[in-house]
Amino acid sequence: MGFIDVIIEKAKAADKTIVLPEGKDPRTIEAAAKLLEREIVKVILIGNREALIGSAGKWDISGAVFIDPMNYPQYDEYVEIFTELRKKKFASVDEAREKAKELMRDEVFIAVMMVKQGLADGMVSGACHSTADTLRPSLQILKTAPGTKLVSAFFMMVVPDCDYGSEGVFLFGDSGLVENPNADELSEIAISSAKSFRQLAGREPNVAMLSYSTYGSAHSVLTEKVVEATRLAKEKAPDLNLDGELQLDAAIVPSVGKSKAPGSPVAGLANVLIFPDLNAGNIGYKLAQRLAKAEAYGPITQGLAAPVNDLSRGCCADDIVGVAAITAVQAIK
Repeated sequence: MGFIDVIIEKAKAADKTIVLPEGKDPRTIEAAAKLLEREIVKVILIGNREALIGSAGKWDISGAVFIDPMNYPQYDEYVEIFTELRKKKFASVDEAREKAKELMRDEVFIAVMMVKQGLADGMVSGACHSTADTLRPSLQILKTAPGTKLVSAFFMMVVPDCDYGSEGVFLFGDSGLVENPNADELSEIAISSAKSFRQLAGREPNVAMLSYSTYGSAHSVLTEKVVEATRLAKEKAPDLNLDGELQLDAAIVPSVGKSKAPGSPVAGLANVLIFPDLNAGNIGYKLAQRLAKAEAYGPITQGLAAPVNDLSRGCCADDIVGVAAITAVQAIK
């Protein structure tokens, strides 16, 4: 089975509930129908039941739970919870409550609150919302996971006919969120990404801290950041198989790794690729996707207290199905 097939089987066994706030989007409706038909996850759709079913056409979404943002039983409860969470950000409690009353009619805020309250195990949004509009409610309501300093994002990449990585499976991080991490932040991204790879791919991570330099072949502010991030990551997670700084070919091609970084425990074997900034990460995943015809699943968020994942606004229904399955697997404790 391929990577996403394994993820879907894990999701089925986990029996999780995923909330989809973008019920008005036809791609979300199609994805919800497919998730329900294949029994991958239980589905909550945010939107009026009659309106959504009436707009669904051939897609059967009757098995979903529907939450109407204009009329749902938990509204007053959610207003008070949000008020308590955010009251220090406002001049008064009354001002915080007025803002809460407004936001608890917003589909994404409602969906995140359902995750907070345990009514859903995770949320997937972004088909028609920006990354900021997806993640802002998550950071305000869920906050970061215990022991995690930074929320970051990655793509799971599945490259066909590829002998590198874990039979063509890689994690690219951060390829979706943190624009220009400093050395400490880069080390946190590496440690979180290793955990995510182990959870989703079911294999041990070999983490390469990428640069345009290998083992000091070049020196600049850019390479020194990666060198320092490597040192910090090894200090924080000494049992993690991580090395750097490594050029991409040294990281994934065994013959090049032996030549450029002899003795490295990672060179030539890397399956988790940590890019020095978002420019490199975003370009890297799109190159692999377009030129190598790789499947790209993400951006997948890591570091939140519960799984919330963003979508590309150019996504299709099957992308939503895949990310919902990944979100369910992330929710396994």
